[in-house]
Amino acid sequence: MTDPVVASTAQTASPAYLLPVADAAFLLGDSMRGVRFLMEFAKADEALRAWGVTSTIVVFGSSRVTENGPGDHARWYAEARRFAALASREGGALDGDGRPRRNVIATGGGPGIMAAANRGAADAGAPSIGFNISLPQEQEPNAWSTPDLTFRFHYFAMRKMHLAMRANALVVFPGGFGTLDELFEILTLRQTGKMRPVPVILVDKAYWTDLIRFEVLLANGFVSPGDMELIQFAEDGADAWRRLALSLPARE
Repeated sequence: MTDPVVASTAQTASPAYLLPVADAAFLLGDSMRGVRFLMEFAKADEALRAWGVTSTIVVFGSSRVTENGPGDHARWYAEARRFAALASREGGALDGDGRPRRNVIATGGGPGIMAAANRGAADAGAPSIGFNISLPQEQEPNAWSTPDLTFRFHYFAMRKMHLAMRANALVVFPGGFGTLDELFEILTLRQTGKMRPVPVILVDKAYWTDLIRFEVLLANGFVSPGDMELIQFAEDGADAWRRLALSLPARE
């Protein structure tokens, strides 16, 4: 005798019956944190490979700087935009068409200096990258990063990895806690040999030397004389590009 046909609605309606890839509650659970890390790495990596991006120039700076802001804000915005345009025109970001795109401008994808740098790349007709982050106070991506290269991260750690792993250089304009966090992240990677040699250029020496007395670290033996050579200072965007162009790998 065969079993009578019984509707299995309760079974198919259960979350347990969902394919794992379609089960949002499962994917967002604690046990899948490692998988989410992998997904955040892989999605951006795949898109960057599709665009032929082999290296970047990372630009940091305050999200609070505005184009017509008070004090030095307008100047910093203009210089970040100027630098990114120069680097994009002359550094290899425009190559494409089967050739690798080198030294593509990469930012945190938000407003302020980040927007200025993405905008400078757009001025040059070049693609640029925005590595945005989900924050409690929602941060929208700026309007200048290339849409196909504008990513949204949940994990700061994975965002930092993408910022660092292709960088040929780091150019830092004046900023606050977030800018300092990213600056010292890269300096620590360089100091410890966890990152290949890349130039670190701080734009507007007066701002940086007023903010941080790097020589105090040396005087107290907390860094070595060689560590101090990890940092260069530039007065403006053009000066930053001149210094950088001397040390970048030669284009094919």
